[in-house]
Amino acid sequence: MPGLPLDAPRTDALRRAADHIADAWTSFDHARDGQPLLDDALARVLAGGLPEQPTSVLTALDDAAQALDESLAPARPRYFAFVGSSGLEVGVLADALASAYDVNLATHAGVADLVERQALDWVGRFIGFPASGGAFTSGGMISNLTALTAAREMALPAIRDTGYAGRAAALYCSAEAHYSVRRAAEVLGIGAAFVRAVPIDGARRMIAAEAAAAIDRDVADGITPIAVVATAGTTLTGAVDPIAELADVCVPRRVWLHVDGAYGLPAAAAPTTRGLFAGLERADSVVVDAHKWLYLPKACGVVLVRERSALERAFVHDEAYMLHGEDELNAVDRTLEYSRPFRALKLWLAFRVHGAAAFRDAIADNVALARRLADAVRAQPELELVVPEPQLSTVPFRHVPPGIDDLDGHNLALVEALQHDSRVYVSSAEIDGLVCLRPCIVNYRTTAEDVDALIEVTLELGRELAGATRTS
Repeated sequence: MPGLPLDAPRTDALRRAADHIADAWTSFDHARDGQPLLDDALARVLAGGLPEQPTSVLTALDDAAQALDESLAPARPRYFAFVGSSGLEVGVLADALASAYDVNLATHAGVADLVERQALDWVGRFIGFPASGGAFTSGGMISNLTALTAAREMALPAIRDTGYAGRAAALYCSAEAHYSVRRAAEVLGIGAAFVRAVPIDGARRMIAAEAAAAIDRDVADGITPIAVVATAGTTLTGAVDPIAELADVCVPRRVWLHVDGAYGLPAAAAPTTRGLFAGLERADSVVVDAHKWLYLPKACGVVLVRERSALERAFVHDEAYMLHGEDELNAVDRTLEYSRPFRALKLWLAFRVHGAAAFRDAIADNVALARRLADAVRAQPELELVVPEPQLSTVPFRHVPPGIDDLDGHNLALVEALQHDSRVYVSSAEIDGLVCLRPCIVNYRTTAEDVDALIEVTLELGRELAGATRTS
């Protein structure tokens, strides 16, 4: 851009950036011992004020790469915290290309529209959902909000114009559904108080009969059901709600069935876990975060709907600054977002480069590693599973050494010690009042050696903490 030239040839800047990316990829091939501390020189840079004068682009790129290397990277094979992303290499390249062209998916974007449409179709086919439309989003929060906006318009036609006008409405979800469901209720004006937390069974799945009873009670009280949200892989434990049973509840009552599969739904494509998602094809909408268990870099959320017209009813509009040519709708007539980056490119390129079978195999491998982890926990007297039979790739467990009265405090301290040690990285959780470690395996780089290391380091640090507690 005139007036903002680089101080080095473009090719030099590209080579330097490419070198840093290659170094990062190489470092992700194997785990490293510990997390680097903040370098003193970089700390001085980060303490500086607004730069009025330019810095060499090569120096600035070096600083950026160092800052990233000293940050927590979910792409590393021993990052077991939360539900991470793997930063699939071809996805990184796709992001670089997409950023260079800076295509805007708000209105007509030429061939990019066709790529996005094909990528949406591929996701639907991969998981087994008959989608006729959808959109790429920033993630599960916006995807869930998008789908539930469509559900609200279906349940209360013309609400976009009239508002609730004194009418009450409700959402129904598992007691362990993701907070994004409640947040959607807040944003949509339904109200958090009208999110019905449906009881769960021994496998931590929503009880369909309880959902039916909650809907029927609300209808009798004049409250309009908006949607039942089935979770396909809860964030807490990886539980998959009984989608077919919930469809049996929703269909005769004409209630929208939405499946929040931001984490777990890609496992519907793997033979070993496909059965958990029976009935998925009967849902009205589904959500997948491709930056979770399809291994892509953030952000790459996907929302799919059975009937594309449902999104149009919820979002279509006509403004003087964005006309509809020959009655063709713009992308913003089906989405919440206006300026929307070309997120679809990385998923489209990933499926083309690797093929769907490779993704199925990688997901199945992650599930097998989770089962290996569960078996390793069972084999250690000092460890216990909090969820006896993990369904997907989340394996909550805790350290229960003898002679420790406050096991919750011990496990919380253990997680902090593991994070500080950083040979493995895991997050904490509370399940049924018990504080535990909550590892989740969604990285194609993670190996059996990495899972074994999680057990070894946990026992090592846990025993050190327990010994210190007993002698204090």
